[in-house]
Amino acid sequence: MGKNFDDVAGKAKEAYGKATGDRSVQAEGKIDQAKAGAKDTADKAKDKAEGFKEKAEEVIENAGEKIKDVFKR
Repeated sequence: MGKNFDDVAGKAKEAYGKATGDRSVQAEGKIDQAKAGAKDTADKAKDKAEGFKEKAEEVIENAGEKIKDVFKR
């Protein structure tokens, strides 16, 4: 399931726990929200890492082309 669904479900579970006085369910809701936040953070980190990898590949490719140009002279 998606992280947004997990967050919304966690908020609903927390609200239900508050309404019924069930602290266990309330805590489970908070945990679900924290998990959704962790998934979001992991996804953002993965995206940044992918962007870094692409930039590094571009820099390496450009460096290789420059080296070839130097030896062609």
